[in-house]
Amino acid sequence: MATTVLRVRSKAWSSGLFATSRQFSICRIVEREKNIAVVGGGAAGFYTAARILYKTKDTNIDIFEKLPTPHGLVRYGVAPDHPEVKNCMSKFDEVASNERVRFFGNVKVGGASDEHQPGHIPLDSLRSVYDGVVLSYGASKDRRLNIPGEDGKTVKSGDKNNNRLGVVSARQFVAWYNGLPEAQELELDFESYDKIIIIGHGNVALDCARILLADIDRLASTDITEKALEKLSRSKIRHVEIVGRRGPLQVSFTTKELREMTKLKDVQIICDRQLLEKECQSTAGQEYLQNSRALKRMMDLLFKHSVNSEDARGDLKSFKLSFLKSPVEVLFDQKWSENGNVVPQLFRFRINRLEGPPESAKAVSTDSFTEIPCAMALRSIGYVSTPLQGAPFDKQHNIVPNIAGRVIDNGVVPGLYVSGWVKRGPVGVIATTMQDAYRTADALVMDINNGHIAGDNMPKSSQSAIDQMLEKTGVTQSRVTNEDWKRLEEFEIEKGFQVGKPREKVTNVQEMLNIIRNTA
Repeated sequence: MATTVLRVRSKAWSSGLFATSRQFSICRIVEREKNIAVVGGGAAGFYTAARILYKTKDTNIDIFEKLPTPHGLVRYGVAPDHPEVKNCMSKFDEVASNERVRFFGNVKVGGASDEHQPGHIPLDSLRSVYDGVVLSYGASKDRRLNIPGEDGKTVKSGDKNNNRLGVVSARQFVAWYNGLPEAQELELDFESYDKIIIIGHGNVALDCARILLADIDRLASTDITEKALEKLSRSKIRHVEIVGRRGPLQVSFTTKELREMTKLKDVQIICDRQLLEKECQSTAGQEYLQNSRALKRMMDLLFKHSVNSEDARGDLKSFKLSFLKSPVEVLFDQKWSENGNVVPQLFRFRINRLEGPPESAKAVSTDSFTEIPCAMALRSIGYVSTPLQGAPFDKQHNIVPNIAGRVIDNGVVPGLYVSGWVKRGPVGVIATTMQDAYRTADALVMDINNGHIAGDNMPKSSQSAIDQMLEKTGVTQSRVTNEDWKRLEEFEIEKGFQVGKPREKVTNVQEMLNIIRNTA
């Protein structure tokens, strides 16, 4: 039953970030369910939804995802030989099957309110009918090196053209072998030379190196795509060198990832052991390692399993950790000074030195340079979120500005929230994203309980009114439901079973839709 109440705003909501021009408001409060929209069907979106379900009994949640498939980077970013990391998908399936949750796959949020495209809905349209909207759309771009030659070049050789790729996004490479539809036309060169360089010392760099060097039979039993398997089976790559601008004590990858590299069949680990000893055995290095057991274990592992370049065996593949180098430029079809041979790509680096204590050491350029030949390079220096029309965006930090998950734009924006990488930046693992999403959900539930969720405590639309809006904008017609997704997943699992894999992913959106609609 509707009731009229006189509500006096508390001090916290009448000053500062939550300031409003009215200290008193007469609000007509209608007791009804709340409706929340989550933009993004990846880990952040599902964990946010899970927490809201746990904390409330009368809140409905609609999850909007631009692809027909849910799970985001868990499906398209986690390495295929890490199936245990994907176990969280069962949790997401529980959320999606909850009677208070609806999945809207194949629906893109964004664009102007006067644009009418099937399968597209402006953020403003969602905000006009939902009590709260959570932005959980992640980071879909990557940082660039901004050096000459990064974008590659076509080099004429006799009567044919050689397409030199320069530096390719590691994010896109990962998406390619994991079956993301938009990455399937990615150009890759595994044949013109036997080495690939990876710029960056994080876990993604090691994932890429492991996939490039792993025995093909080992990958064949994973959910890596058949297209990727076929191309990797023809690969001539035997050496991968990952390059960072600082030293061994400043790497970002984990001991778990490094340990997996030590277990690769017929692959040796190479590094500058003299530099390793110098950094680890210095007074500052010893003190730093004493305070970081995880880093100490990693350095011990590196000492145990690595060799110097001059001690490397020529009959084995190699994974080389290279330090104190910053990329300068990429040259094409040039002679390598070390042996005079013409190589497809010659990557030029400036040599650095370290200044400051190990925990905050900075790479300082010197006047020395070095060159490394390769077929191509991958950049793995971080992901970047992009703006969504209708929401504020901090271009300096590439996040949606927020306080504890509440979006701010000259004060808190009532009813607008953010979680995951687009909230805090692309750092951390899935467990980090879970905790972050829970904090955003807790803030949203607090606002529901305090009557602040929809601004001025005025009710928004019922679910039937929401459905009318979605029908009017063409979203309903384009929508892939959770039941549709499970039908597609069953198809993938059956195809995978036939070839001894967990699943064989469908990598084309139209093919996905045909299977879902039974028109394949």
